[in-house]
Amino acid sequence: MARESFEFDGGQGQRLSGVIENPRGEPRGWAVFAHCFTCGSQSVGAVAISRSLAARGIGVLRFDFTGLGESEGAFGRDGIGGDIEDIKAAVRAMDESGRSVALLIGHSLGGAAVLHAAGDLDGVRAVTTLGAPADPAHVLHLLGDQRDTIESEGVAEVHIGGRPFNIHKGFIRGMENRPWRERIAALRKPLLVMHAPLDDIVEIENAAEIFLAAKHPKSFVSLDEADHLLSRRRDADWAAEVISAWSGRYLTAGNVGDEVERGVEPGEGVRTITQGSGFLSHVRAGRHSLIADEPANVGGSDQGPTPYDLLGAALGSCTGMTLAMYARHKQWSLEQTDVQVSHDRIHARDCEDCEKEEGKVDRFTRTIRIKGKLDSSQRQRLLEIADRCPVHRTLENEIRIETRLDEA
Repeated sequence: MARESFEFDGGQGQRLSGVIENPRGEPRGWAVFAHCFTCGSQSVGAVAISRSLAARGIGVLRFDFTGLGESEGAFGRDGIGGDIEDIKAAVRAMDESGRSVALLIGHSLGGAAVLHAAGDLDGVRAVTTLGAPADPAHVLHLLGDQRDTIESEGVAEVHIGGRPFNIHKGFIRGMENRPWRERIAALRKPLLVMHAPLDDIVEIENAAEIFLAAKHPKSFVSLDEADHLLSRRRDADWAAEVISAWSGRYLTAGNVGDEVERGVEPGEGVRTITQGSGFLSHVRAGRHSLIADEPANVGGSDQGPTPYDLLGAALGSCTGMTLAMYARHKQWSLEQTDVQVSHDRIHARDCEDCEKEEGKVDRFTRTIRIKGKLDSSQRQRLLEIADRCPVHRTLENEIRIETRLDEA
């Protein structure tokens, strides 16, 4: 994966600094990651989740909010309002660079910020929150005894996470009295709420409040034993895996996604859509969907099995089904059929029983493992039956492929 620096103008014109985690090959889609309160784009959770998503084909921009990390400006003046505008600016900058953002991910207060920003971003099609407070004012308890000083003097130094920050009275006002329930209810975009039950920074009740305020489609996934900062890599990787799977149907919608969603009527075969010059292909068979791709070393993004893998899977699954049907008919104790199929090409002259004498011949090697209380004669018979698999017969018979162009 290639990592690149990315700078852009924030919501108030200040220069913000970020990093784009680029996937190998054709990306499935693009996301913006909003970090937790005072954390920055280099926090463990931001880095781990962004890189893990990039490894799964989703490009991610993680950036520092105003006044944090390498970004210009002063932190602690405007509250969450400034963060919301920074997120919008980040999405616009990504869009202008040719990377249209379809997914917003927000961690902790960043989660509250993306919930408020997403409704104003037409291109964003899905939102994920991680350990987010329902009400942004939740973070004000971190000001402790200094809140009174801020209210009376207008500004005070507050230590948060071991670091000093100058917090202004405008920061408090920017957090208070936000119509968060109304904003979440008006979101009208797919929402994934992720929260750890044992989170001792932002209590799990916040996830319930967000979930209840949101309209469908919405989903909740427990982060199990993760801590608030997702400081363990395995927790961040698992969160990324869930986000990747959940967001897959939304990342390409309005492009190849809408086409695939229309599906294929039963009995009409399968349909595949390959976008642009990449290899990633979306496959639809009736109401079922999957993807195909090629490895990164040949220009793909390695997000799914190759076409030959799928052809091998057709042979292997057909073999297993054929043996199961035969064993059921014979009332044999067949517990499991494990079929491994590999594909290569060999010279025709090396094939003893091939009619073709020149060039190369495709070869599928099928290894069958059978579990069950079966004697040697029954196992041998099942081996013979494997050759009766319909896909096996199709591959060995003469095949004719007719191709036509759909002018529509």
